[in-house]
Amino acid sequence: MATAFYWDERCFWHHGGNYALTMPVGGLVQPMPAGLPEGPETKRRLVNLMQVTGLIHDLRATSAPMATWDDLARVHPESFLRRFKEMSDAGGGELGLRTPFGRGGFEVAALSAGLAKGALFDVLSGRAENAYALSRPPGHHCLPEWPNGFCLLANIAVAVEAAFARGLTERVAIVDWDVHHGNGTEAIFYDRPDVLTISIHQERNYPLDTGDVEDRGAGAGEGANMNVPLPPGTGHAGYLEAMERLVLPALEAFEPDAIVVACGFDAAAVDPLSRMLATAQTFREMTRMVMEAAADLCDGRLTLVHEGGYSEAYVPFCGHAVLEELSGSAITAADPLAETVAARQPGPRFDAFVSTLIGEMEAYFFAG
Repeated sequence: MATAFYWDERCFWHHGGNYALTMPVGGLVQPMPAGLPEGPETKRRLVNLMQVTGLIHDLRATSAPMATWDDLARVHPESFLRRFKEMSDAGGGELGLRTPFGRGGFEVAALSAGLAKGALFDVLSGRAENAYALSRPPGHHCLPEWPNGFCLLANIAVAVEAAFARGLTERVAIVDWDVHHGNGTEAIFYDRPDVLTISIHQERNYPLDTGDVEDRGAGAGEGANMNVPLPPGTGHAGYLEAMERLVLPALEAFEPDAIVVACGFDAAAVDPLSRMLATAQTFREMTRMVMEAAADLCDGRLTLVHEGGYSEAYVPFCGHAVLEELSGSAITAADPLAETVAARQPGPRFDAFVSTLIGEMEAYFFAG
């Protein structure tokens, strides 16, 4: 079995309306060529880098069918899906917040969810040792009826619900290390005891009103949601400590049948939408941690689904490091910013401050 890598050129053709960074164009906001920061080039350049290094040949690279209407309707109301499809067929538009799409946007979003589903199904059925879905548009901000923050459909939730419906799994843990809070995934599973949702994110980045430590789930899902908000400036050491002291113990206590990672690279040091200092090595080591947890807890069943990350220059190297680790390939792509970012890591005093915050969360989550 190899690492399965799901991608499709059509996902790179998704496009939307007139934005300048995250601001709608108009008034004093001048248009800019790139539009929204969620563009295709971070993903395309990752594929390009893997083609140039040869890493892609050490993976089982493939595409997948679009998620079916039934797949989508397990998460999203049919009234929303019909409206999305109608607007897509009519030329596009915008639903929700910062989620523009063009003609055919519905099909591209369904394909993005289908890549996540294909990757997860490969792992759960034993066709792959582990898998990575290069999904675009992303999904972790999308609520059932409210696309949000570049996310048009809830890709991971769609894949997980499809796996439940097929009887492939009974308990899934979702670890979200995108720098923004995974509010959509959290909301979808908030009252569910069979899905553990964990989000490590920059505190009060996006959305501003979600992601608090005290949000632990509701009803039967009480305790099955964990938020780990970290302060701006948290670097490599802080991320690994949060994984070691918070995420891994939560996974061990939950005992999942499978682990899914919402793999955003926007905590990287040069991302335009965050103020964190993670490196390619940070993402490599977090991948190693979840691989070891999956090996101990669920026979290695691990799937990563691409989320954010908006540095066209740096995301490819972060993604390459993750896929090197995931596949065990000997092919590497040296981090061209390693020395620069290492020199800008937080000092001992700030690391101690972050460690104290993590200790407070550890006591809150695991006391008793």
